[in-house]
Amino acid sequence: MKITEIEIFDIHCPKRPAWSPVFVRIHTDEGIHGVGEAGLAYDLGHSAAAHMIQEFAQEMLIGFNPFQSEKLWHKMLRESFWGLGGGPVVYSAISAIDTALWDIKGKALNLPVYQLLGGKTNKKLRTYASQLQFDWDGFTRKTLFKPEDYAKATEKAVNEGYDAVKVDPMMFDDKGDTIYDCTLPFRRHHLNLIRQRLQAIRDVLGDNGDIIFECHSLPGLTSALQLGEIAEKFNCLYFEEPVNYLNSKLHEPLKQKLNVPIAAGERLYLRHGVREYIEKQTVDILQPDIGLCGGLTEAKKICDYADMYDVKIQAHVCGGPVATAASLHLETAITNFIIHEHHTYALKDFNRELCIEDPQPVNGFFEVSDKPGIGIELNDKIVNRSPKVVVK
Repeated sequence: MKITEIEIFDIHCPKRPAWSPVFVRIHTDEGIHGVGEAGLAYDLGHSAAAHMIQEFAQEMLIGFNPFQSEKLWHKMLRESFWGLGGGPVVYSAISAIDTALWDIKGKALNLPVYQLLGGKTNKKLRTYASQLQFDWDGFTRKTLFKPEDYAKATEKAVNEGYDAVKVDPMMFDDKGDTIYDCTLPFRRHHLNLIRQRLQAIRDVLGDNGDIIFECHSLPGLTSALQLGEIAEKFNCLYFEEPVNYLNSKLHEPLKQKLNVPIAAGERLYLRHGVREYIEKQTVDILQPDIGLCGGLTEAKKICDYADMYDVKIQAHVCGGPVATAASLHLETAITNFIIHEHHTYALKDFNRELCIEDPQPVNGFFEVSDKPGIGIELNDKIVNRSPKVVVK
């Protein structure tokens, strides 16, 4: 089998211009194709990822045997020059291509990818409703800043069967303006507002529901410690991205001073990027993004590595439906899975229409598709409206 053609889609969503999933579809001479997704769907960088995939396609993919995914992975890493230094553009391109190759292998063998990763370890995947500060429904993104609105968003999630939610309760002030620089200590009035928002969520969830406290790596160490004390008080399932990754030592005092599990990893790449955090045991839940960390090839290795240290896995999922599908296969197969992320954008019609299949949980749980490959196909009617490059 040989690769004959590669399509790269840099998706434009008119309803949400800041949302731009990047897909690759790799075709072979046996009529089998596979799809993958780069993990840069939001904010900046998507077009860079699409162009990086194009360069890999032109230099390395045409004529290559897709079953030799390990060989190609190392070829992209070592012969791209920049792969040995890394970053989200190079690694997101590698990740998208690698996932598409796994999809091809599954289809050629008539097996779902989770079978190739070791079989079904987890039959049902507990799922949480992610990013409640934007509300929880299929309509346009909102900005929630009143505690009562956080309660209403939680009610919507609970009514759909979720018993766990994730929220960034600090990113909007009392007028709804976004706070990007959270490195300074928070003033008391904002800390009180954060507590009120979390209390509103807890009142709806009850004592048995789980809250994940999201920080998006925006705080500094001092403000992260302030927030961590609140996360402790509300018995949060974990405290996510409390500080940035540019200095790994920032995580050490958090682990020493806080009594709440710490999660991180969506902006770490390859085993090399997670190594220090795992070996120093400064994270309890690792969150690799399959569209960024090196694809399914590297994600499985990262999960097995983390398992040696009793670190649990929640794949970071904030992209199109292809990203969701790939994550479900990984999480179904690994032994250290803890919970699956379902982002509020996964509810929006501009995202759901991108693929023929529409993976959604039922009563707060996901079950992986048993179709060959990763079980999802692009919706040509929709994706062909966006910029597209074909390499032959």
